[in-house]
Amino acid sequence: MHKDIPSNVVVFSAHTDDFVIGAGGTIAKYAQEGKKVTAIVFSLGEKSHPWLKESVIKDVRAEEALRAGKVLGCEVIYFDLKDQDILKEYKEKNIESKLLSLLNKIRPDKIITHSSVDSHLSPGMLEGKDDHKAVNKITMEIYPKLKHKPELYAFSVWTLISFKNDYPQMLVDISKTFSIKMKALQEFPSQRFNAIYPLIILILYRSIKDGLKIGKLFGESFIRIK
Repeated sequence: MHKDIPSNVVVFSAHTDDFVIGAGGTIAKYAQEGKKVTAIVFSLGEKSHPWLKESVIKDVRAEEALRAGKVLGCEVIYFDLKDQDILKEYKEKNIESKLLSLLNKIRPDKIITHSSVDSHLSPGMLEGKDDHKAVNKITMEIYPKLKHKPELYAFSVWTLISFKNDYPQMLVDISKTFSIKMKALQEFPSQRFNAIYPLIILILYRSIKDGLKIGKLFGESFIRIK
């Protein structure tokens, strides 16, 4: 096996659509190569539609993520932590032990997570409850406890990261899977106006910019943090 192609990849996703927005093209590429990709969704994002019952939007968003996962070719696992309060629920429900057991079982070669500067635009952010940064914190705290130390990479959803830093960068050619990523995003009708439409120009810009860096049509970039 080529050392740069993982046999198992885990993608941490604060909410149901984050793994597609941040790493959808890469997930599809790895899946096409026959690699096992697992997306772990921490929250179903029930506060995205405050006029609906939380149980209703949870069911809707859970089904959307499953459909998107099928499009990309990855498995989707939920922890169903409280939206805009992921870190508190993670600690109160002792999810760390479940997550640690799961990761030690999967033994991923790569974990892809939210970056430390990836802000989640929500009312909770004003109260210091930033779900995206919370998932980054969870990742950094659990990493030293893993029996098998995978490579650790980060992506951003809402924040346009400048990669002019000391971290090495992984650039992935998604020219053949960009359309699959876009198809997977269409599986989130509940998020069209909340996230997909507001982010579509940024997604396209990032994909073209990252593709140009490697002389390809489309790309996805990640910073390596471990």
